[in-house]
Amino acid sequence: MCLSLSTVVHFFIQVLGGFDTSNYVTERKWATASDGTKIPVSIVYQKNLVKLDGSGPLLLYGYGSYEICIDPSFKASRLSLLDRGFIYAVAHIRGGGEMGRQWYENGKLLQKKNTFTDFIASGEYLIENKYCSKGKLCIDGRSAGGLLIGAVLNMRPDLFKAAIAGVPFVDVVTTMLDPTIPLTTSEWEEWGDPRKEEFYFYMKSYSPVDNVKAQYYPNILVTAGLNDPRVMYSEPAKFVAKLRDLKIDDNILLFKCELGAGHFSKSGRFEKLQEDAFIYTFILKALNMIPASGSRQS
Repeated sequence: MCLSLSTVVHFFIQVLGGFDTSNYVTERKWATASDGTKIPVSIVYQKNLVKLDGSGPLLLYGYGSYEICIDPSFKASRLSLLDRGFIYAVAHIRGGGEMGRQWYENGKLLQKKNTFTDFIASGEYLIENKYCSKGKLCIDGRSAGGLLIGAVLNMRPDLFKAAIAGVPFVDVVTTMLDPTIPLTTSEWEEWGDPRKEEFYFYMKSYSPVDNVKAQYYPNILVTAGLNDPRVMYSEPAKFVAKLRDLKIDDNILLFKCELGAGHFSKSGRFEKLQEDAFIYTFILKALNMIPASGSRQS
């Protein structure tokens, strides 16, 4: 097990600007999945700014693949959201490794949809327990986590106000059918080999590109890297093109391709902060939290 969910890990990092840990609350809650499984959700917020009445904004992050543990950890740039009254949450969904090997096994291959329904259940739990509302729930995921975002957008677009899909693996069937792509054959252990009928049809039932339909979608930001060797930029570009063709709303749909970056975005501390600032600005814009031009924010 990568993370003991019964303990709290403290990281001592000096943060300038009057940061005081006593102003922030961390919690561990448990959402209930559609099959009864309890899904751990890590939550943090600024206690002086947040009222747990469903009125405030919340950003929910998820990954859920490759047995990777998304441990609760400190990130200085996240304070920009917390100090604006945001709640930040991480859904430790199946497909990750937070709850042991079986947690991973129950979220891969022909059980991959558990990853998506766990995330949806986590969002529903946060709404039901007044951490946010549908009109204030934003979601974020990168790479395989971008697949998660694409899948849940097709499944439950009504549940979210805004979504960020970073370098998302969204054209699952097409990519997994091409063994000339360097990573494809090793990836069959995670997703299955679509040359076999049962895997082909199962993948196609959740692959984001293959399930975009004429319906309302929330505000969406999709990013890509021109030199990305893991998720070729054509995948998110294809996803955005299909969304533009089929969606029936006027919500924001942005596609941002970094011409000088690969899978892990630009190198350098300040470049990473610029990327975080762009994403946060998109979220604030989607939530109408950016003041009008010429006005001052109190």
